[in-house]
Amino acid sequence: MSKHILTRGHSRALTRHHRIAAAGVAALGAAAIGFSAIPSNASTATTTEAAAPTAKVAYSTEQIKDVRGTVTDQLAGANVKAEQIAAKKQAAAEATAKKQAAVKAAAKKKAAAKAKAEKSRQAKESASRATQRAEVKKAAPKSYPNTLDGWIRESLSIMKKHGIPGSYDGIHRNIMRESSGNPQAINLWDINAQNGIPSKGLLQVIPPTFEAYHVPGTPKNIYDPVSNITAACNYAADKYGTMDNVDSAY
Repeated sequence: MSKHILTRGHSRALTRHHRIAAAGVAALGAAAIGFSAIPSNASTATTTEAAAPTAKVAYSTEQIKDVRGTVTDQLAGANVKAEQIAAKKQAAAEATAKKQAAVKAAAKKKAAAKAKAEKSRQAKESASRATQRAEVKKAAPKSYPNTLDGWIRESLSIMKKHGIPGSYDGIHRNIMRESSGNPQAINLWDINAQNGIPSKGLLQVIPPTFEAYHVPGTPKNIYDPVSNITAACNYAADKYGTMDNVDSAY
């Protein structure tokens, strides 16, 4: 019975000892934990100060400010660079537009000069053709048919150049009365024939009258239709004012 009691007493003594040891181990663990929380470069005397949050915040703030400044500078530089690129593009676009406008203006000026030159060339060619036509017309006399109508018209053209009056109707009327339109007609029975100077041709002109009133540019042949008409009209204009005033033998 008593042996059992000693055993339990001994058990209580060991338990108390164990408690003390456990407390010491706990204290050492806490101390170790405290030391581990302090930075390696800090002393035990300044553990509380080193662990103060204010010192860490101040250090972190400076770093953030530096980072922000660097980012802002980078953004500002990027904006400046972007503006420079945009300005270069704008200047290049303006230079291209100016060059294109100059090219268009030069092309327009060249086209206008070409059109002007072409117009001048056409005008010169037209004037040249007109001159050539006039020269050909002048060089090539108008032809008339070898008929009574043609003879009268050709004679009127010559009379106009020499200022000799007369009309188609007046000439035609007197021709039909004098010779019936026969250029080889000759009168062998009137007083002129009796005197040896018979009347001849379309308008029955005697040789002396034909010689006196012959118009230059026509053949000196009293039987030539145009020569006969022109000389007779020249004589009538001198004596009667115009062949149109002659209605009988003249």
